[in-house]
Amino acid sequence: MSTQPLIATELEVKLDEALDPVLSSRRTATALAQALAEFERTQQDFALRWVDIIAKTNAEMAYQFTARAPEAFRLMPLPAIEEWIIHAMDVYDKQGLYPGCSTFSQVQSFAAEAAKAARGVTLEEIQHVLELFVQGLSGRALKLEAAEQSYTDTANIFLPACIAHFSERHHNFRLYKVMAAHLWAQTWYGTFRAPLGAPSLLEVLRTFNDNDKAARVFHALETIRLNACIQRDLPGLYRDMLEIQRLAGDVQYSATWDSALQRLKNPQASVHDSHELLKTFYSAEIPPAFCYQGTLLAEPAQLAIQERLLREKQLFRRVLAQLGKESPQQNAANLKSEDKGKHYAVEPTADPNHPGQFTFALTLDGQLIQPPAEMRALMDSILQDLGQIPQDYLVAAGAGGYRKSAEEKRPEDMGKSTYHEEGAFLYNEWDHRRQHYRKHWCVLREIDVHPDKDPFVARTLRKYSGVLPQLRKTFETLRGENRLLKKQINGDDIDFDALVEARADMHSGVELSERLFTKLHKHERNIAVMFMVDMSGSTKGWINDAEREALVLLCEALEILGDRYAIYGFSGTTRKRCELYRIKRFDEPYSKLVRERITGIQPRDYTRMGVTIRHLTKLLSNIEARTKLLITLSDGKPDDYDGYRGEYGIEDTRMSLIEAKRAGIHPFCITIDEAARDYLPHMYGAVNWVLVDDVRKLPLKVSDIYRRLTL
Repeated sequence: MSTQPLIATELEVKLDEALDPVLSSRRTATALAQALAEFERTQQDFALRWVDIIAKTNAEMAYQFTARAPEAFRLMPLPAIEEWIIHAMDVYDKQGLYPGCSTFSQVQSFAAEAAKAARGVTLEEIQHVLELFVQGLSGRALKLEAAEQSYTDTANIFLPACIAHFSERHHNFRLYKVMAAHLWAQTWYGTFRAPLGAPSLLEVLRTFNDNDKAARVFHALETIRLNACIQRDLPGLYRDMLEIQRLAGDVQYSATWDSALQRLKNPQASVHDSHELLKTFYSAEIPPAFCYQGTLLAEPAQLAIQERLLREKQLFRRVLAQLGKESPQQNAANLKSEDKGKHYAVEPTADPNHPGQFTFALTLDGQLIQPPAEMRALMDSILQDLGQIPQDYLVAAGAGGYRKSAEEKRPEDMGKSTYHEEGAFLYNEWDHRRQHYRKHWCVLREIDVHPDKDPFVARTLRKYSGVLPQLRKTFETLRGENRLLKKQINGDDIDFDALVEARADMHSGVELSERLFTKLHKHERNIAVMFMVDMSGSTKGWINDAEREALVLLCEALEILGDRYAIYGFSGTTRKRCELYRIKRFDEPYSKLVRERITGIQPRDYTRMGVTIRHLTKLLSNIEARTKLLITLSDGKPDDYDGYRGEYGIEDTRMSLIEAKRAGIHPFCITIDEAARDYLPHMYGAVNWVLVDDVRKLPLKVSDIYRRLTL
């Protein structure tokens, strides 16, 4: 390929072809070509390639990129320019043409941010690691979110989207870590905690003329106390804090703050001390903030705490009812006489490892009881907010203890609301043309299949009654399969191969091996399988019947085998209404309700596969199993009327399958589409799919394929 730069006339010909829909007698590609002619061939080829890619989405966006490309070449390297393009196209996807074009016009500000990002660290790239770090500290799970300022509302930790405070990336990562830890400390050591009957932090701050100043003073006091807590309990983390502050410039306290430092560094100090000192230091000069301490916002924290306390009180009382073998729905008047006198209590015990803190034991009628894991987590969360379990929490829920709100929305109705993403899962989608994910592009909801009482399952069992005994026998053989282990120290029989090797070793002067026996070992199956069933409109008629019959026979076989399995159907209309239909969860038995859901499987809309695979991968990743399978039953290729078809749909599905493999899940596809040979090898790989050429054979073929997959 020639490295000689293209001249303006050559560039104009190529630009005319790509930008033809938006060119006119007054708006030509001449000036664009002349501007690009000044650059090297590598930059010209880069620009022309992206013009072609963008023009496939929108020609006006391609024109705006071409007009700004010369300026971008002068300000940024090619990888940064590619990020600029992808960002503009994401804006176009989500907000429309005008915002997208405006993003292209902001090339200078993007270049400045790119330079900052080169030395900085983004929250997106370290979020997973940081969430694991925070999760490993203590307390309730905290979600990390990007925001303009760093703070916590006790349910989330909000951090800047990018930190470039220091010239070295590893220092910026450490700053993220310390910021997250300090905000976690506010939730763990009770910065927002208010004892029962005492005013909340927000109410305390509102007693001062300048609420904002009072909040800053209180934050300075709490920072002293929290730093001391971290120094005692997490000395390694405290060393990171000292190093970060040394790089940023040490904070010096004036002599005025000596009394506060002495009192708040005491191991017995609590948030109550900060409340009392606030009155004294409100008029004092506020010391400089530490670079990691963020902002203290009392109002969002109080709203989150109030909502959580209401929810957790109801849930705690329901769990108590279950623990005491009471039904949350039963009427208190109908309680058995032996249940009426039950008295729960939470008894505090001084924590020897943390002076001033307590552990709590749950008792029932004076007898210590071991709460389940769910209840322990609930108690820990309540204690974080209140410092105790109030007496009115220790009453098991009776009739009316918990009811769903009459105004609660059904999942089926979510897509009809203007709040189309409420109560849903958001997933990325892969755009192969840009080689980039569209962030939070697909909106998926889980919906239960409506049970159908038609005797379809009974008819299916009668229809296949001739082959069911053999099918069951085959799967019973798999369940009881034994494996011969060789070269054992002891066993049931002599391993003659090992004996021959040992005799040869003995003659050659090598020490004789003790592993000379064989024994039979029962092969323990540790398999979890997820069945993903196509419920698109193209499965109408006998295809739908064949899918349902296949699921019935599979369930009958798997109940014998004992493998854990779940069944979900999928369909939807556009990226805003991707629907996943629950047929059987992993923790559900193969009950009458599940059989009625299988009967209720009906053809629906389109086949958007990528988002479904991503969600089922997430569900399957939460299951502990040595082998995890994701088996798809489908009658055709990915398709949706909003453009999710052809190469775009195939490439997104392929990327979602790659993500599943990275998560340790083995995908496999069973299809009845005669054209599957054209696309399934590219999506699943050469050996991870099978074509059933006769729909009538599908029910028996599926069971046979599953048996071979799990041998």
